[in-house]
This record gives sequence, structure tokens and C-alpha cells, in this order.
Amino acid sequence: MVVHFPLKALTLALSAAVLLTACDNKEEAQTKAPAEQSAGEAVVDAVENDDANQAGADNGVDSAAVAKHYADLAYATYQDATKTAVALNEATDALINEPTEANLNAAKQAWLDARVAYQQSEVFRFGNSVVDDWEGQLNAWPLDEGMIDYVAADDYQHEMGNEGANANIIANTSINVGGETLDVSELTPKLLADLNEAGGSEANVATGYHAVEFLLWGQDMNGYSAGSGERPVTDFAKNDDCTNGNCERRAEYLDAATDLLVTDLQWMTEQWTEDKSDNYRAELLAMPSEEVLQKMLFGMGSLSLGELAGERMKVALEANSYEDEHDCFSDNTHNSHFYNAKGIQNVYLGEYQPADDAAITGPSLSDLVAQRNPELDKQLRAELESTMEAVQAMKDAAEAEENPMAFDMMIAPDNQEGHDIINAAISSLVAQTGSIEKVAGELGIASLEPDDAGHAF
Repeated sequence: MVVHFPLKALTLALSAAVLLTACDNKEEAQTKAPAEQSAGEAVVDAVENDDANQAGADNGVDSAAVAKHYADLAYATYQDATKTAVALNEATDALINEPTEANLNAAKQAWLDARVAYQQSEVFRFGNSVVDDWEGQLNAWPLDEGMIDYVAADDYQHEMGNEGANANIIANTSINVGGETLDVSELTPKLLADLNEAGGSEANVATGYHAVEFLLWGQDMNGYSAGSGERPVTDFAKNDDCTNGNCERRAEYLDAATDLLVTDLQWMTEQWTEDKSDNYRAELLAMPSEEVLQKMLFGMGSLSLGELAGERMKVALEANSYEDEHDCFSDNTHNSHFYNAKGIQNVYLGEYQPADDAAITGPSLSDLVAQRNPELDKQLRAELESTMEAVQAMKDAAEAEENPMAFDMMIAPDNQEGHDIINAAISSLVAQTGSIEKVAGELGIASLEPDDAGHAF
């Protein structure tokens, strides 16, 4: 991923803004929205598009209806992500006000709950530049956590040459990164956003889910063994009960980071509401509906192939690198992968299950394809379900009552069982991407070319 700053509705990152690499130093796969691709990419055949727009007319389903429902799904997903981020913000406020084990555990659970909707939303990132330009402030990874807070020097892997890797914002009122002295005395949401990519390093990530994750869990010092981060609640304690120093500033940082997370998600939710005439939804639905279908399929294919199979699974497995797992401090990576895969399935089937409401369903890509090529629709549905079974196996292994195997244990050099679990998921994702490309052709999109992030499968 290339992390993009600034956030359009909120802050403009400094030209020297720095991104932390939360457990090493790797960006997520860079993507191009179809509208931004070269003339040879994602070419749509006009005649075939006319056919696609008529597909399903007998049953009242056409590409325009599918495009509208896609926007509805995005709105519902981001609305859900916002609700759970608000709950996380409230839980961290309670922790800050009363640092107890119960409140720390509640804040951790709220963070885990918040990941469910957000990870499903990532399918909207690919193909929609408004999301891709924005998402780095929320989900940049891995990060060099020493920029944020104290780390154990003997077990801290960071980006080579990153001058901000040990800046420790929480312990200092000013930091020097890349020869520039930065005033960090007042920890505000805007300051944290401006610190992303400080000194030009994408490993310097100051905001988002993973910065909050690190503040709640701390470093995972267990390597390939069981266990996640074990930050003591006394790191947020007041006065003499404080451990590891700077507890008041640590609380201020956590407060600013969670406030920013909520504001960012509220902004994106507004981009998809039908109550406005000047937001991204209005822009999207003013496009020919076939262009929206293209964005939908490009998003599904790019998340399947380059991002999830490639950047989030293949890289960590081939390098045996627990620094490259997605939710590395909390050992929640299996769930992040599961809900990424679920988001892909959601878009094809035209459905989303909110955390606290009735399921949302409507005209779908599946409907369009079934009316043109029932066998292809059946094939892709089956492959999407096979992927869900593969990531469910990963989830089951990580959450087993006896001998659980988290993702960072699966990638250990000598763990063949773990390797097989991950490889099965990768293979399923690659297979479904092939069928996604066939669907694109069936709907008149001559060359989808989902982003493979430079990976060969």
C-alpha cells in the first residue's frame, strides 16, 4: 500500500510528513483507480457495455441499480465502522479517566470490534481514489512504533535508515527527524496527522488503527510463540502509579488518535450518503453505470490478489516475518484477513450485515452475471465461498481453545501446518481473482487488470 496523506476533509500532511511502519517497514500495494489508469488499462467496450446495462432487464435488475446498491453498501459499511470507532473512542476515554484492568480490556475489545466493519470496507478502497487517497491515515502498516512510544531495544525491528524510528513522541516535547526539529509538545489530532511520513519515511505512522493498537497492547515480544502485546494498564496510571514514564502524555496521544479516527470515518461516511448532492456518491452515480461496475470488480480483484493474497499473506509467509503481519500487536491478523475476504464477497452478492441491524441486500453483480452466464456466476459464488472457508480455517486455528495458532505462529519457518493454512487461503484468493476477471469480460469490461502489487502467483 502506498499511504496517502493528507486527509481531504481534515488535515494536510506536512511536506515532510512521516509514516511509521508498525511492525517493520512495508507499504500496502499501490493502486490506481480505473479512471486514473493508462488508456490501455481497464478498457471498456462501448457496445458490450450497452449489453451489460440491459442485462437483467427482464427481472428488473440492471447495471444502474447495481451501481446504486454498491453505494448503499459502502455507506452502510462506513456507517458501521464509524459507530464502532465511536464506541472505541468512548472505551479509551474511560480507560484514560480510570486506568483499570477492566477498562483496558474493554478498550481492547472495542478495538477488536471496530476492525470488523473497517476491514470489510477495504474493498471500496481499490478503484475509488477518494478512499485510496484517504485510507493511509487510518490503516497504514507496518509501523516503526518507536516513533510513538518506548520499545524494547533488543527486540525492535525497524526500517533501516529511518531517523524517526526511535523518536518517541510521547517522551519528548520536540523531536528531530530528517534534520528538522518538530514541536510535539501539544498532542492534537492535527499534529499526529501531520507527523505521518515525517522525514520521508513511510514507516513513520502516527495515526490510525495500528497506532491505537500499539498503545493498547504494546509490543508483541513473543516472536513465533503464543501471546500478543502485554502493555500494563499502569502505563496510563496517574502520579506515582505510572510505569515507563510519561503516562499523561500517553493518554493524551491515545485520546487524540481515537478522536481523529472517528472524525476521519465520519468524513468518509458523508462521502457515501444519499443526503448530499456534492459528495463522492453523487460523483460516482453520475458516471456511466458500467464505469461503476468496473470499479467494483477492480476493487474485488485488487484486494483479493495484490493486497490480501500478496502483501498481507505471501510477504509474511515467504519472509517468515511476524513484523509483516497486519494486526501484529494484538494478534488479530486472522480476523483482519477474514473480514477483508468477507468484504469482497459482500460486493459480489450485494449484501452487508451491520453489527446491530438487519442485513442489507439488493441488486448485485451476481444478479447481472447470473442473467448472462449462470455457470460463471455459480463458479464465482463457489470460489468466494471456498475463500471464506479457507480464512475460516485460519480463524479457527487462531481461536482454538487448545493450542491456538495465531498468524505469527503460522508463518514460523518450521510450521508446515501453518504454511498450508495460509497457502490454501492464497490459492483460493488467486482462483477467485481469475473468475472476477472473467466476470468483467462477461459484463463488457475488456481488460480489468486487478493490481497484483508486483507479486507473482
